[in-house]
Amino acid sequence: MNPAHDPLRALRERAIQNTLATQGYPVPCVLTACADRAPLGAGFLVMERATGRALDDEGRAAGGGFDRSAVGYEGYLSALDRRIRRAELTGLLPGLRWLRDHRPADGPRVICHGDFHPQNLLAERGRVTAVLDWPNTLVAEAECDVAATLVILKLTPIQVLPVAAALRPLVAGLRPIMTARYLARYRRARALDRGRLAYYEVGACMRGLVRAAEARRAGATNPLDTSAFGERLAARFARVSGVSVALPPPRG
Repeated sequence: MNPAHDPLRALRERAIQNTLATQGYPVPCVLTACADRAPLGAGFLVMERATGRALDDEGRAAGGGFDRSAVGYEGYLSALDRRIRRAELTGLLPGLRWLRDHRPADGPRVICHGDFHPQNLLAERGRVTAVLDWPNTLVAEAECDVAATLVILKLTPIQVLPVAAALRPLVAGLRPIMTARYLARYRRARALDRGRLAYYEVGACMRGLVRAAEARRAGATNPLDTSAFGERLAARFARVSGVSVALPPPRG
């Protein structure tokens, strides 16, 4: 796991993955989890081996249970609120108030991955064999998961993706087409409410904004946190919600 993450996250992820595996999801079982930083410098998981490669590679090649209320959307907003107040990210508070004040009417709940994108998928011979990285799991409407994926696909800077520099213009041109195809394919499988989808897109932007703001306060130097991703998230948040939010300036 990322050394910057709370090592107890390993225990949460073990509980989520093992529960999903018993329900038939394509998730590798976690054999053991360690929340002690001492052995490897961070919490870690040991999982069953899943066949396949990361979906982008495949494309180029051709526990225990968990409490649903603990992973509900209200708990998600409360967790963001605590992080914002702990780090004194006052420029994000208007956005969080908007999210609390504009919750849409409840719809059918599903298990949402929360970080569903090609690098969290394994595939073999054109078939998805496993879905990885479940610590962001939520029980919410399907629009929540779709919105999180759309934010990742649309706003992540091309420069931080594992793509050769010579191919970046091609990827930039194809990205809107791939995003539109993803959304169209999903809509063929399940109807999506436009208003709810827009709300959850704002929520996904807020999660990214909190991460970006915390990273700036900590002086993080990884490519994503030093890129324009935070500014893109803030612009999209304002465009959809009508509320402006402010990130702290980068250190240095």
